[in-house]
Amino acid sequence: MTLAAHSTPSGQNSGQNKTAVVTGASTGIGEATVRALVSAGWKVFAVARRADRLGALGAETGAVPFPADITNDDDVAALLAAVTKAGGADTLINIAGGARGADTIGNADTEDWDWMYQVNVLGTMKITRAFLPMLRENGEGTVLNLTSTAGLSAYEGGAGYNAAKFAQHAMTNALRLEEVGNNVRVIEVAPGLVYTEEFALNRLGDKEAAAKVYAGVEKPLTAGDVADVVKYAVSLPHHVNLDQIVVRPVAQAANHKLVRKEG
Repeated sequence: MTLAAHSTPSGQNSGQNKTAVVTGASTGIGEATVRALVSAGWKVFAVARRADRLGALGAETGAVPFPADITNDDDVAALLAAVTKAGGADTLINIAGGARGADTIGNADTEDWDWMYQVNVLGTMKITRAFLPMLRENGEGTVLNLTSTAGLSAYEGGAGYNAAKFAQHAMTNALRLEEVGNNVRVIEVAPGLVYTEEFALNRLGDKEAAAKVYAGVEKPLTAGDVADVVKYAVSLPHHVNLDQIVVRPVAQAANHKLVRKEG
């Protein structure tokens, strides 16, 4: 039975009077999550660096576009002020992140590692730290962090991304322990192989190399697949916490076990 068949179980929030801040909203899983939540009746602040793409998304969906770099303290403060002025939010969905490079540790590029740590770890920390008082005050706040199966199992050529996502995974677990007394729900969604227009391209910097990541995989996950999981998790009654959701295509039994068909 598909997830869609369970998309509106008894007691699940319809999205009315629900407001989410979604980072990484200009492309991929972030953009798909904005679309999924708006279609379910949520008010959504769509956050990313690229104002043009956010503007188009806002015009199409009705989401509130807010161009910001989550690693920049001033941008985070401006976002918090705007959301506060608009009445606040009860849900923070941290999707901004990414990978750069596929070098071994012996050939590691310091700039790539620094970028991955800044975006995946410090960016998530900065925006979460900023919004926690609002989520606590709400009484039924939710934080959802999109990590990766790369943060659960290491693989050759992935050490920099592994390190960043392992850190984000650990931070998510710590946050759940720290905020349980404030009734803040903390969810982790860890996808495996997801086909999106930019992830592999940004990581490898070459269209041909990016295409090889998905070559022969009949049905990788799509951004919409993961967005449906995110929407489901944050729409459940607040007392239901899906601590960690690992979602992979059937063809990927583990990070190192991926079925590719020839031809």
